[in-house]
Amino acid sequence: MLCKMWNDEAGFIVSAELVLVATILVIGMIVGLSEIQHAVVQELGDVGEAIGSINQSYGYTGFSADKSGLNPDTKSFTAGSAFADVTDDCDGNQCDLACDEAAPEDDKVI
Repeated sequence: MLCKMWNDEAGFIVSAELVLVATILVIGMIVGLSEIQHAVVQELGDVGEAIGSINQSYGYTGFSADKSGLNPDTKSFTAGSAFADVTDDCDGNQCDLACDEAAPEDDKVI
């Protein structure tokens, strides 16, 4: 019986195939998830650029009301207002994420 089990290789072929298939699937999944991550980051950057390009300027005019009759003074007055949206940092895809240049390490004291 021990000799029969020692010479039986039916399970070995299935195991080797499963290891090979599992390895290929894991490698393919890593590459696929990496591509999904890059696509999501790019789309979120596009959303940020779209929000940053919205013109938030506004303005409204004031008004006034005069008294009628013998005293023609101003009864009420409201001033107008305005706000002009200026370009913020990184609007229009001006910023890039970059690392600093490599700097040499100091001598280590042991």
